[in-house]
Amino acid sequence: MKYNIVKEELVFDSFFKIKKAKITHDLFDSNTIEVDRFCFERGDSVAIVLYEKDSDSLLFTNQFRYPTIKEKDGWILELTAGSLEPNDKDPVYRVKKEVEEEIGYSVSDIEFISSFFVSPGGTSERIFLYYAEVNSSDKLFEGGGMLTEKEDIQLVKIKAKEVINRFKKNEFRDAKTIIGIQWFLANKI
Repeated sequence: MKYNIVKEELVFDSFFKIKKAKITHDLFDSNTIEVDRFCFERGDSVAIVLYEKDSDSLLFTNQFRYPTIKEKDGWILELTAGSLEPNDKDPVYRVKKEVEEEIGYSVSDIEFISSFFVSPGGTSERIFLYYAEVNSSDKLFEGGGMLTEKEDIQLVKIKAKEVINRFKKNEFRDAKTIIGIQWFLANKI
């Protein structure tokens, strides 16, 4: 099956970008179609499932996320995560930096879990998901996020058994976090 981008233009260019494209592509019945599509250019991101062995806890961030206010108060539990920057050649480097900046831990022995698109119907964002184990003694930095990025991030430790209970009660509302928890439950419990 084939596609052709007839025209592509940037229609919004700020912190995020939005592209509009006119595309022709094959249909499953052997015909073709021409469509207009938009793409929210978010860039790629990294996220990590962190298990603190000596406390038998998973480590999460808690921070205000404006898009989530339609459901609750805007604060949401998530895996430590961040956007890849243009000069990042290795997602592992970026995930280590995000862990230091957001929750203050030094991590090593990082295991790749998967990469996936967040919402391919409208955004190009792809997440590289990792796993690492730490101990409480690996908390070497302050954490809390970057002041220059106006971040205010709280470290939240939740015992593994409690994560299961909260998961069953639908208390985790972020897709990458749900995927990470499911992977942890299937592979590490």
